Amino acid sequence: MSTGSELDLNLENLFQPAWAQGKTESNRFEKFTGNEGVKPERSFSGKPGERRAPRRDTGSSGGGERRGGPPSRGGSKFGGGDRKGSFRGGDRRDEQRERPVPPAPLPELNVAFIPEERGVEQLARQIKVTGRAYPLFQIALLILDKAERYSVHLTKKKTEGAEQPLFVCALDDSPWTSDEEAVAHVLKNHFGTFYQAQRTATEPPKGVYTFVAQCGLSGAILGPPNYHDYQNQLRKLHTEKFSRMPFDQFKARVKIVKDEAVVKKWIEEQSSKTEYTVLNVPEPLKLATLEEVEKHFRATHKETIIKSVESLVIAGVPSRTLRSRGLQQLIRAEWEQQKYFPLTVATRLSQQFASHGLQFFKVNKTVTHVAVARPQFLDLATTPVSESIKRIVEFINAHPKCTRRKLIETLAPSPTTIEVKPDEQKSAEPTPEQTAIIADLHWLVHQGHVLEFADGKLDTAKKPVPKPSKPEKKKEKSASEVAATTETAPQAEVAVESVEEISVPAETIPPAEVPSPS
Repeated sequence: MSTGSELDLNLENLFQPAWAQGKTESNRFEKFTGNEGVKPERSFSGKPGERRAPRRDTGSSGGGERRGGPPSRGGSKFGGGDRKGSFRGGDRRDEQRERPVPPAPLPELNVAFIPEERGVEQLARQIKVTGRAYPLFQIALLILDKAERYSVHLTKKKTEGAEQPLFVCALDDSPWTSDEEAVAHVLKNHFGTFYQAQRTATEPPKGVYTFVAQCGLSGAILGPPNYHDYQNQLRKLHTEKFSRMPFDQFKARVKIVKDEAVVKKWIEEQSSKTEYTVLNVPEPLKLATLEEVEKHFRATHKETIIKSVESLVIAGVPSRTLRSRGLQQLIRAEWEQQKYFPLTVATRLSQQFASHGLQFFKVNKTVTHVAVARPQFLDLATTPVSESIKRIVEFINAHPKCTRRKLIETLAPSPTTIEVKPDEQKSAEPTPEQTAIIADLHWLVHQGHVLEFADGKLDTAKKPVPKPSKPEKKKEKSASEVAATTETAPQAEVAVESVEEISVPAETIPPAEVPSPS
């Protein structure tokens, strides 16, 4: 469960310049050059300024420069003999090199990142107290920075064909995309809840064995290749641990070991057998193999332990360490896409902010901001206001993008004080004139007449541009009407719009126009 400190989102600190945000996390890869593990070239110990002579390939008989062209079938004049396929088949190492396994397709599920409600409530409280307007998409990016600030919502896609299944293990709430993975997870991590393994001694395998086959990937001992159970063990190991690798490639990694200790270990393993006792049943029941255990689990416990669901909500921190590889890759891919352009997170965030009474508007018809009030133009010519409010609005109009500090220092400058020592200096309290300016500015901001942005810049709400009327069909005028028209009305001047009101910020904003925090 997330704590309050993990959900801490102080907008005042997060939107400060980088140098003012304190120490950042050190880069763990700052000393990484990319050449680790590469053998350095052999140094040249010649004289200074002397160029290294080009390397010449020599034959097997020593000196002499190899001329161009392949040797004849009868043999090389340098005594190399016939090299079958050395010039016709290319480099054999390339043929033996394993081809990379193509990545499995991602599950067909919808992924949504939902901001934590407590964190959103904290942000809404800060916006209401400060009155500042913050870019909505930048807040969405700050939420995606830490997994404690969001949860992941998985839902099935509605398709006409076969839909992607989604399962949940009731023992630990882990999500899975197939019941095979879920059953394997339960039998591996919760085996003791349903079964108990007991090992009993049996007769050792007959015969003399001097070598055994061992998996070069996992180290599992498979037994002698001529043993009757060798092929079963080989297929079983491939199915359980290396099913994504082609069987021929997996088989090529098996090696023959003649170590006496390894052979003795395999004989000891074959000298006993394991039986599995079923727990929590009225009558005692023992199973001989793991295949029987899995079959019993599917028939008895699968329906109650592994459940199919239509949707699922996962906390942010567990979503980064899911045991289902497909779901983990899907969530990671969607997270990276949202970090590039957090449209769905911003849309969800706007709905949560709206429930707390916050408003939205666009600046220059591009960047969506969230604030305590929408921009409301204050017409000083027709609206009766106090002289102090009028001075504030006129000063901001005359000094665009000024700050609160500059406004207060200009309209209500602090009196000169006597200099004191730094250790005796106290924070200066605002004068009555400054307190009045702050109160009037607070009223203007919360009414939407003045906009204070995240970087501290102030601006006033501009006069909205009137919508152009629909053009009417022109009627033919008679000669007398044309002569009677002596003058036309002058066209009214229209102010340029810089702020646009919106109700729900669900429009798509180009990624290039999303501002970065200063």
